Amino acid sequence: MVTFFTYIVTLIAIGISVFISLFFKLELERMFREKSSVIAFHICNVLIVLMVSFAFHVVFSIYIFNRNLNLLLQMVINLLIILPIYIVGNNIFEKNKYFFRKYRPAEDGKVLVLNEKYLQKRKREIK
Repeated sequence: MVTFFTYIVTLIAIGISVFISLFFKLELERMFREKSSVIAFHICNVLIVLMVSFAFHVVFSIYIFNRNLNLLLQMVINLLIILPIYIVGNNIFEKNKYFFRKYRPAEDGKVLVLNEKYLQKRKREIK
């Protein structure tokens, strides 16, 4: 039961960390005006989420429940938990990347084209 509780808390921390890291990745790509996804951002995000999940697992295993910890095994297990969640989260973020943006630059980069879906969302919020 203790192991199950530890993995549930770790899973919640992984979900929150993946969402936050993907949001920052999206903002960094927007800030650097990258047209496609940058692989270095993905690697850094997975490593950050791995560190957060491992920290949660260590705290709950060692300090709260006083159990031994196999470092390499827990790293592999956390990585196997993180990768599917990260891939699904990234697909969701990429699908909705341009959905609610206020504008997008035109081909020449000078003219801004307003997003109709954003304007419809704003009209619903105002009413």
